[in-house]
Amino acid sequence: MVDEGPDGAVWVKPQHGESFGARAARALRRTLSSSAAREVAEATRTAQVLQHPVTTGRQIAVTSIRGGSGKSTLAALLGTTYTHYRQDPVLFLEADPALGSLPLRLGARAGRWTTSDIADIVKPDMSLLDVTGYLVQLPNNAWLLPASKGEIGVMLDSRAYERAVVALRRYFGLMVIDCETLPAEVARVALAAAHGRVVTTPATPEGINSTYAVLQWMQGLPRHVIAGTVVVLTELVPHSGLNLSEAIQKLRSTGVGVQILPYDRHLAAGGPVRTEFLAAPTREAAARIAADVFQLSQTRY
Repeated sequence: MVDEGPDGAVWVKPQHGESFGARAARALRRTLSSSAAREVAEATRTAQVLQHPVTTGRQIAVTSIRGGSGKSTLAALLGTTYTHYRQDPVLFLEADPALGSLPLRLGARAGRWTTSDIADIVKPDMSLLDVTGYLVQLPNNAWLLPASKGEIGVMLDSRAYERAVVALRRYFGLMVIDCETLPAEVARVALAAAHGRVVTTPATPEGINSTYAVLQWMQGLPRHVIAGTVVVLTELVPHSGLNLSEAIQKLRSTGVGVQILPYDRHLAAGGPVRTEFLAAPTREAAARIAADVFQLSQTRY
């Protein structure tokens, strides 16, 4: 069934990330096995990492080397995970003006102000309340700054991006930045300045090989860039047939961390991300990825 969302956007009504049969089988396995205690312990450790206090705003940049890799979806998942576990304010900053899908994934209406606008609006004497008046409010102490107002052909240059980040970073404990695809200039600037980096790639042979080539290029950048990067393999279809072990080994050889975001029917539908509809493995993977990159963002290299 088709539904209509913010600004007339159309999507199908949400369905659960995995079938009822898969959920029932998972519940039965947990009942009959001894894995439940281990899962609780792992979830507790992840929560402790995610709740670690920060003294300055952490910038988490999410990018990819091609569209359709799940970049904006993962940015939405990461930010939503941080808002669930943390009390400090979180900002979703969109740095992909080419009709990026982050507002859609967050179920948010287009704002009056954009990333380019904010660069010249925010002043040092403003309070958080003043600043959030220019942002799109989201649930759970989170805000969104879109890169465009749904217009085609909007541009964002690196200088405007840098001014926007400098102006906003002191107001938010975490900034999740949905970047353009590499090798766009703003994406390169965002990666270099961020405290933690995520590069998404589809779990396909083409995606792995292309991302491996980009990681080899990143090895020539200052060491903190590659050392503070997590590559996320996004399974866009069920049972892709890719040898995940070999793919992970190849990517890790460049010095990055590697995580997997499993196929999820709810995410594949393309509408707003609603955590209650996510499959259990998806929620667990999102928490692991969020904890992994957050921990890297606090490491000095």
